[in-house]
Amino acid sequence: MKIGFIGLGHMGSAMAANLVRAGHEVTVFNRSADKRRPLVELGATEAATIADACKGDVVFTMLADDAALRQVALGDSCVVGKLRRGCIHVSMSTVSVELVRELAWAHAEAGQKFVAAPVFGRPEMAATAKLFVIAAGDPDAIKVCTPLFDAMGQKTFELGNDPAAASLVKLSGNFMIAAAIETLGEALALVGKAGIDPTTFVNVLTSTLFPVPAYRTYGTLIAEGRFQPAGFAAPLGHKDVRLLLSASQSLRVPMPIASLLNDRFVRLLAHGEEQLDWSAIGRLAAEDAGLTRAGRS
Repeated sequence: MKIGFIGLGHMGSAMAANLVRAGHEVTVFNRSADKRRPLVELGATEAATIADACKGDVVFTMLADDAALRQVALGDSCVVGKLRRGCIHVSMSTVSVELVRELAWAHAEAGQKFVAAPVFGRPEMAATAKLFVIAAGDPDAIKVCTPLFDAMGQKTFELGNDPAAASLVKLSGNFMIAAAIETLGEALALVGKAGIDPTTFVNVLTSTLFPVPAYRTYGTLIAEGRFQPAGFAAPLGHKDVRLLLSASQSLRVPMPIASLLNDRFVRLLAHGEEQLDWSAIGRLAAEDAGLTRAGRS
């Protein structure tokens, strides 16, 4: 299948590479040309413009936030303006419910199809095609894209015709991960101040009550103070919590834990630690308890 892929960060590069390896004809675009070169060496075609990436049957976008996606999809020389009628735009970015609705409307007006398909998984899962895809939108478009999702992930969950549903589920899932990071940080501060080895604590908990990836991954990062290189940078985690709070306010659903998490991220970023992984908020409870600050490098 002829595919365009726009946005070649840690996640997008790995996802596009898996599409190339699956035998698809992939054209890649990123504002910085150096991000395109490894994929071109793998067999992708380099796009000089957004329009060049929109000449196939499907174009994927994997961008950092609302501003980046809005510029690419709705700005000058944008995806909506360049994609052919009947073709599909798949947004795999984690963005606001409001923007997803705006994109769905714009593509419908242009006679195009739109699918929101954000993913659960860190860069190492993207590299091994083990992502979980959360897809919602036009059912025929999802059917066309299913082999492409299979090339990037281990399972696709379909949530119906409304693309906004995928956005809300993704934001809710990221909120739950951030809440797990906070509880891990608080528990580790408690046992750490009592002199209990934090790695042993994480091993006990993830072998008994919480044998799940989130607790294993983030518990280990917090216990070891290993927040660089960032698999998911703290500003992106903060962005997702803010988008969740916006959605909760729109639906009039109080989410006090989300408000706490927002304050945690504000505190972390106020100290200039944008380069750290979002799991670094799990360190803040230890600092509150008077323990030595760790994981700064």
